[in-house]
Parts: sequence; structure tokens; C-alpha cells
Amino acid sequence: MDALQERWGLALAAGLALASGAVPALAQPVAPPTWGTGASTEVPPTAPTAPSGAGEEGGFEPTSTSVRPSGEPRAEPATAAVRYVIERIELRGNTRTKARVILRYLPFAKGDVINVDEPTIELSRFRLLGTGFFRDVQYSLRKGSSRGSVVFVVDVQERNTVVVNGVWMGLSADVDARGHARPLTAYGGVEAAETNLAGTGVTLGGAAGIAQDQLALRLRYLDPALLGTPWMTSFSLLHNSAREFFGNGDVDYSGGAGNDERLTDYAVVAYRRFGGALGLGRDLSVATQAWGQFRLERVDAQLPAFASHLRGDRREPVEFDVLRGPSTLATLRLHLIHDTRDHPWLPTRGWYVSSAVELAPEWLGSDYSYQRVDLGVSRWWTLPWRAHVLRLELLGGAIAGDAPFFEQYYAADFSDFLPTRVLGLNFDRRASPNFLGTAIAETRMGHYVGKLAAEYRIPLYRGHRSVFGIDLFGSAGAYVLARAGDLEVAPGGYSGFSLVPVDLTANLGVRMDTSAGGFVFALSNVIGFVPMRSGRP
Repeated sequence: MDALQERWGLALAAGLALASGAVPALAQPVAPPTWGTGASTEVPPTAPTAPSGAGEEGGFEPTSTSVRPSGEPRAEPATAAVRYVIERIELRGNTRTKARVILRYLPFAKGDVINVDEPTIELSRFRLLGTGFFRDVQYSLRKGSSRGSVVFVVDVQERNTVVVNGVWMGLSADVDARGHARPLTAYGGVEAAETNLAGTGVTLGGAAGIAQDQLALRLRYLDPALLGTPWMTSFSLLHNSAREFFGNGDVDYSGGAGNDERLTDYAVVAYRRFGGALGLGRDLSVATQAWGQFRLERVDAQLPAFASHLRGDRREPVEFDVLRGPSTLATLRLHLIHDTRDHPWLPTRGWYVSSAVELAPEWLGSDYSYQRVDLGVSRWWTLPWRAHVLRLELLGGAIAGDAPFFEQYYAADFSDFLPTRVLGLNFDRRASPNFLGTAIAETRMGHYVGKLAAEYRIPLYRGHRSVFGIDLFGSAGAYVLARAGDLEVAPGGYSGFSLVPVDLTANLGVRMDTSAGGFVFALSNVIGFVPMRSGRP
């Protein structure tokens, strides 16, 4: 029966893949963002992981783990908390993973006094599942050698730790080298990693993204216990050879170097980025991490001699927001993460809160001086009928100063109807779909953003072999995106409500948790190619 159900799950997954025709990216692991991708609207898992509660159909759902010694009666609510002294910690099932790696995630040690009802015990189990090293983690207690002492037993089931963190495939609408719009082009990319190198908990991974005349490469390293200390460290390298598209229409453009002035659809900026980032982090509690990061990049951009475009009903100069020729970007970033989700890919309850402050001061050697603040909050609830799940999401961000365009907020980062950026590459020339006919039609990237969205998930399948879970989801929301200059001089031709740069977004598809990682198959990117009213004056 199990084999039949597993084959059914695999067949359903294959059918959905063929129907959707696209495999968007997985979320990034929880570590300081070193891919240089700008804003992301997807909550990252701690690491791609298999479900908990393995061995039973439906075992994917979070279980309530008892950590009382066998035969010990549960205390009544009116009595005092039940406490025990840990005589020792016993690990079972870790044939590849070193003991010190597991012990790092436990908020207690030999000789500590624990309260069996303490929430941090369950949270630490979620943290172990979130590493991606284990398919299942269960806690139990065994009576110790003296009264009041116990042996704390951690049973783990290891899983494959060579995982695909992201696969990107889709269609976009870009432009050729002379700025003329092209209807359809393909893009793709992949990210893979060994998340438990030689059982040490070290992650070593790489990624690549490719499109017409664009290439991105990444290499990253993450050590959750630097030299056996409580400190975490990360390191990454990046290389981007890319293009960006500027202008809203009727671009008056000159490439310089004797090129004649011409009227085209878009102005094109070719640029290269090369650099790296070094991060240092530490757990503040079982559910909270803090990261500090230093990033250094060399940027080389080729700009047109000049360009102007119609923004609203006025012709304005195109703001490229990058220095011509070689330049340096150097930043310092502080990132706080609070994560109480019960599962990293298909959570049914808990919070995910991410806040970050990034500074690019001149004294650090940066040619771009700016400050950036980001906040993201997500909350999941299990509904009382058939284990359906509701998620609410709130995102906000602001940039002050002269941030280069690739560090700004893109419409593609917040609209499900546009291809999201991959490893810092922007594949699409289109602005927001503009369902409400507002000034957001004039803004493809900006300095201020806000988003409110909801997602509803329905479980379709639960297994315990190669496909662990498949959920149908539908989401909807609204977002605002504005440039700093719009607060002083709004685009011409708009009045009243249309001055507010707001648009709607929605998505429909399935989320899958597999032994190779998590995947999303969605329809919104295809729907985004259906002609819609632009709302431009």
C-alpha cells in the first residue's frame, strides 16, 4: 500500500510539473544574504529538509513529543512544573553526522535542570529538523541512575544532504542589444549544495543563472560552529555579467562614441559585478539568530551617453543609478532572524521575522553611500478543518541615499506575474501589470516598498520516501513601490488615487517537499503574459 501511495505521489508531481511548465526557485537558507539578489519576498527555510514524523503516512505533520520518563505520570495543570537533572545526553541514529553538530542545537547540556514543558525543547527539535540533516527527530527521557535524574535521548533519522536548493526555469520579455523589445526569451538556473560536509554541519554550495547575454555564478560556504565555538561564519563569492533595461517607452537614446541618436524602446546598461561577502553570526536563543556581514564588490558599467523617456505625460532623463566605468561597493549589514516555524518548507504554525539594516558609508571605501532597512513578518496558522493552513505576510523596506540600481526594490520581487530576479539577474523589461491603473506603471525599481499578502494551503499528499508532501496553494495581496523622487514630483498625468503606486498580485500552484529539496510549480508567470491594461496616461 505504501508503494502504491508513493507512486501516486510521484505521478501527481510529474503531472503538475508538465502542466505548469516552470519550476521557480527555492528559498535561500537562513544565513546572511550573500547572493546579491536584492529584496526577496519568499521566506527562506533554515535548510531544505525532509518532514518530521517519518515512517507513517501523514507523519509529515508536526508531532507532540513527550519527554517524560516512561511510567512517569503527567503532572496536573495546578501542580508545579516537573523538572529533572540531565545525567547525560544519548544520541541515536547519527551514523554520518558528528555528535557535536547535534549537541550544538540543544539548549541544554549534561548537569542542567530542565522543565519538560519548556517550549524551547520543542523549538530545538524544529531547529534540528531545519538543518536539513535529518528526516526525523524525536526526543524521549529514560530514568537515570539516581532519583530526579534522567537520560535525555535524541533519536534522528538521517537523510540525503546533497540537495537542490533552487531550480529556476521560465519565460521573460526582454530587449536586444539596441534596446528593441523582444516578445519571449527563456531563462534558467540551478543552486545545489552539500549541507553536511563529512558530517561536520558545514555547507558548501554553488549556483548559476543564465539568460540571453546574462550570466551569474555563486559559491558559498557556511560553518555553523567556527572552530568549535558558538559562532557561525559564512563566505561567498559572486560574479555577474548582466544587462539592465531602463525607460518606460519612446526612449531617446545615444550610445556615445559617435553613435547617432535614435528612438528605441529601452536604454540598455551592460555591467559586471565581482566580489564577495564575509559573515559572522551567533544564536541569541533557540529561535533567534544575529548576523553581521561585510560585503565588497567591484562594479563596471557601460552607460549610454544620454537617454530620456516618457514618464507619465512628461519627458524626463533616465536615471541609471550607477556610476560609469569601474566603481566599488562596500557595505556593512546587521541581520536578525526569529524563526519558530514547525517545518522549513511546508510550515503549519509559527512565526518567521526578519529585520536587517545595511550601511554603505564612504569611509568604508564605497563609491555608493546609502542606508537600507528591511522588515519581513510571516505568521502561519493551522485551521480547524482538514489541516488547511493560512499564512499572513507583511513586508516593508526603505532606502536612503545613492544605492545602485541592483540594490533597489524591483517590481519583479513583489509581483507574482513577473519573473523574479535570480542571483541578481533581472530577466524582464516589463513594469507591474497595474490592475488598478495607478502610477506604479512608471516604476520598475524603487526606494520604498510595502506588501501585504495572504496564502491558503490545502494538503494533497503525504508520504515518507522521495516525495514527503504536496500542497495546493493560492495567494493574493497588494504592494506599493515608489522612487524617492516621486515623493517630491509625481509622474505627470496622474491624479487622485492613481497617484498611489499600488498594484495587486496573486498566485496559484503547488508546493512540494522532496528528498531533493522543496519546489514550487505555479501559474502566475504564464498568466503575466496575458495583455493587460497598463493604465498609463
